Amino acid sequence: MLPERLRADVRTLWDYHDLRHGPRRSDVGIGLGSRDPGVAVHTAELFHAGCFPLIVFTGANAPTTLERFPRGEAVHYREIALDLGVPDEAILVEPEARHTGENIAFTRRLLAERGIAVRTVTLVSRPYQQRRAYATAKRLWPEGDLVCAAKGGSLEDHLAGSEEAERVIGMLVGETQRITEYAERGFAIPQRIPPGVERAFGRLVQAGFTQRLVTVRDGDHSM
Repeated sequence: MLPERLRADVRTLWDYHDLRHGPRRSDVGIGLGSRDPGVAVHTAELFHAGCFPLIVFTGANAPTTLERFPRGEAVHYREIALDLGVPDEAILVEPEARHTGENIAFTRRLLAERGIAVRTVTLVSRPYQQRRAYATAKRLWPEGDLVCAAKGGSLEDHLAGSEEAERVIGMLVGETQRITEYAERGFAIPQRIPPGVERAFGRLVQAGFTQRLVTVRDGDHSM
């Protein structure tokens, strides 16, 4: 059970990473691979809502997704979207990316190889990945007109169950650290972290939610 004194700090980080971009018409929707099948579901929902005519699902596997998606994140996401009625010809699969930077770079390469001109993009991710996904994409695709989207659901829904709560809070803490760390490494554009977010981050680190922190020696910037 999460102590009440930390619940407000978790909410602070959750709200910080939710960019609250409104839906809009884009040239392509990019579903960023993860262990969450809700990303594929929401990408399909946005397609059916007319937000974009083309989907790219991107992602190989991380250690946390291998058991759930043994044939690769993007491959399984495509199957979910097909089951939800998205036409096969409206889906491209990029099956090699191992982290968000590669998701963006390899998707750009795939679209260029297919001769598909793209100006506007909707990035679809987990709710707490939005800010870092946006910062990474703007670093690697600066001319792109980007918005983020994530499947609705409350923080409480994501914290259901003690094991799930610990994982989600660890992810929130790790994502917050990466906003600064990855900008310093040149992986993402810089973004302001308000003092209240910094304080909430520090208290959650002190409380032991450190499993998703990176160190200065980490060569991989996956998440």
